[in-house]
Amino acid sequence: MIDKAHALEAHLQEELGKVLFGVRGSIHEICIALIGRGHILLEGPPGVGKTLLSKSLAHVLGGNFRRIQGTADLMPADITGLHVYNAQTSAFEFQPGPVFADVLLVDEINRAGPKTQSALLEAMEERHVTVDRETFGLADEFLVVATQNPYEFEGTYPLPESQLDRFMLKASISYPEKTHEAEVVETYNLPAERALHPVDDTMHPLVPDALAAARAELADVHLAPELVDYVLAVATATREHGQVSLGLSSRGVVALARCARIEAAIAGADYVVPDHVKRVAPGVVTHRLVTTPDAALEGITAGSLVADILSAVPVPR
Repeated sequence: MIDKAHALEAHLQEELGKVLFGVRGSIHEICIALIGRGHILLEGPPGVGKTLLSKSLAHVLGGNFRRIQGTADLMPADITGLHVYNAQTSAFEFQPGPVFADVLLVDEINRAGPKTQSALLEAMEERHVTVDRETFGLADEFLVVATQNPYEFEGTYPLPESQLDRFMLKASISYPEKTHEAEVVETYNLPAERALHPVDDTMHPLVPDALAAARAELADVHLAPELVDYVLAVATATREHGQVSLGLSSRGVVALARCARIEAAIAGADYVVPDHVKRVAPGVVTHRLVTTPDAALEGITAGSLVADILSAVPVPR
């Protein structure tokens, strides 16, 4: 019976829903990234709860949490760590940086320069870092949750395509609806002497092995050859589209197939159908596409192109 992934998502929705309101879709995508051992990129304007969501996720997961604040003067060594001379031992000793954590929040990642952003590439893909020709392994459950402001905001740098490709999913958090924003005001409009986030202590961490059980459950979710062909057809359509200059990579194809299986598991199904692929495709594909200059001038976004491609690619029967 496929129920462990469903139970995991229900737990995250319930616990994170105690401190955040109107972001069920983003929590769902975070759950997919967790089960798929991927990293997630959260985009939205300042002050809508991206950092709070990341910190609360670490609290529920019960892992070691570190934070990096993206700034223009942030250097790669501020992320990975560096060797420091110890006068007592007359030797250089490695001082690990914040990347050595279970959950790493990179807040406003696109305010850091391209060189510093690239320092995360090896860590996100290989789960280890190399400093002064010495390699150091990261935590088994290493997870990067990066937040970014929209590119048109002051002081932001576009992320390199190679780094965007290492995020399994991208989720967007926009301004909440009126009812949800009223809940925000009611929850956080507190006297100054009260804690800023008074409900953090009410969140219950995951039970041991809950995440491992959800991941193991994926082995029982069948991905038929016809669905593999469908995923490949979507990838090919992105590469051959006249308004796309950079289509879906092979890493992206694997992520799309894996996320579709996870989506099926969360829904309680033991096989993947085309609708599962369509549901996860925007979060997996959109941030990996680069539109042509002409398309950008016409105001055509990668999101609209993904929607057109999904509607044009024949669905297997």
